[in-house]
Amino acid sequence: MRPFFHPRTINGPFGDPALFISFLFEKRAVLFDLGDIYSLPSKDIQKISHVFVSHTHMDHFSGFDRLLRLFLGRNKDLYIYGPEGFLNNVEGKLAGYSWNLVENYEYNLTIHATQVDPKRLVKKTYRCRNRFAPDPETVINNFNGTLHEEPAFAVSALILDHGIPCLGFSMKERFHVNILKENVVSLGLEIGPWLTEFKEALFSGQDSDSDFEVHTGKTKTAGRRFILGELSEKIALITPGQKITYIVDVAFGKPNPDKIIEFAKDSDHLYIEASFLDRDRELAEKKFHLTAGQAGYIAAKAEVKQYTIFHFSPRNIDCEELLLREAGEAFENQKSEARSQ
Repeated sequence: MRPFFHPRTINGPFGDPALFISFLFEKRAVLFDLGDIYSLPSKDIQKISHVFVSHTHMDHFSGFDRLLRLFLGRNKDLYIYGPEGFLNNVEGKLAGYSWNLVENYEYNLTIHATQVDPKRLVKKTYRCRNRFAPDPETVINNFNGTLHEEPAFAVSALILDHGIPCLGFSMKERFHVNILKENVVSLGLEIGPWLTEFKEALFSGQDSDSDFEVHTGKTKTAGRRFILGELSEKIALITPGQKITYIVDVAFGKPNPDKIIEFAKDSDHLYIEASFLDRDRELAEKKFHLTAGQAGYIAAKAEVKQYTIFHFSPRNIDCEELLLREAGEAFENQKSEARSQ
């Protein structure tokens, strides 16, 4: 069964953190963190609809200029999220350029920026044709952990300590709809765009006894009608949804580890920083970063199915295998301890 989310890190483990997540059968993607993204092909960058920024240190936010450069002159809405102080950072970026010609652009780029404060979400909108001056209205909502929600999935955030507020992110699919193609064909139906409509009906909670009309071919003539629930039983296998969690730039001191473990619990894939070796634990604490062993420990305690460590410090350029080994040993030791209890 093919998963819905297809995550991949843009750079190597010593490069700027950035996790690109594309969606199965959709020309769309989201991005966790926005450091150097020049290695990401332009065609992939154009798919990005939402960007979730952990914090605005340069290695996590310098790619904003690249994103802006490629989106200018296009009719696009970009949604971008970041921690306390984020709106000032976005406005500072936008103020660094002259915009005297943009009102002549045929298409209008609109940036919807949301700042995540401890108890509220503060959103401002910036439009290219208005020279990216903020709209007069500022939208404020309560923050309950969820940043973005659609029928198929939601993205939540956790505020952590990196000497400044730093966000961790988790992307959770409500459930996964696996299409049984051979069953579709056996009903005399074609594989086509109607399957997206079918999935949307399931995700939106449409009544299982309601009618669902299947249109196939290039023209939307009268299609075949099915009862949604009966069609689902015939052509779909419903399985638990994916969960992808992303954690960077955090100290191991309380309460970060416990918060991360609860937040990442049962993730299918945890992407977690491991900047330092365990022998440099004091340096890691001073710089508000995790060691490889600490990352492996957290992954095991959170009972994740798979984990990837990254964001290695340049001081460890010759120690990649040792970082991987320390994380793996900590992971296996903690799993063994849990089994023995």
